[in-house]
Amino acid sequence: MTLTQSVLPAVKKIKEFEALLESETDYIILLESRLGLLRKLVRIGQKAGKKVFVHVDLIQGLKADDYGMEYIGQEVKPDGVISTRAHVIQQAKKYHLVSVQRLFLIDSQAIEHNVKLIQKTAPDFVEVLPGVLPGMIKEIKEHIGIPVIAGGLIRTKEEVNQALASGASAVSTSRSELWRFNSENT
Repeated sequence: MTLTQSVLPAVKKIKEFEALLESETDYIILLESRLGLLRKLVRIGQKAGKKVFVHVDLIQGLKADDYGMEYIGQEVKPDGVISTRAHVIQQAKKYHLVSVQRLFLIDSQAIEHNVKLIQKTAPDFVEVLPGVLPGMIKEIKEHIGIPVIAGGLIRTKEEVNQALASGASAVSTSRSELWRFNSENT
């Protein structure tokens, strides 16, 4: 899968989600929700022509085990999932969902461990957090050979542009003032 825009809107509130339904975005990332609303939100987003990704680690009431992923894959049916957990990434493939493995850049040991994990799970994308470390974005991308999404702590247009210039395929952000929906605006 190739991303069709450089900024991916990540929503925490229903009002933001509703506003995105009428926007030109191709994608909506659901960062937080309740299990009882999840299927409805995904269906509404898809009906509006959006690709909906769900951050399964942040869904209230969902345990991201085999059964939780079975529910996500068979009932919710998002276009993709985001998680820090290797098991979720492996399960996403079973249900033909785009997988985004989140990688936190805490220290060298954590990076080493996560690179090995990514090589085993082979997600479709890796989201590097925080996304304000352009040098690390480039290094991680070169190490893993998987498209990188930069996320976390990105607060300005300049930081968006730096992440993209460093090789990120896209930037995910919950800051609505940074949401723009085509690569011409970078």
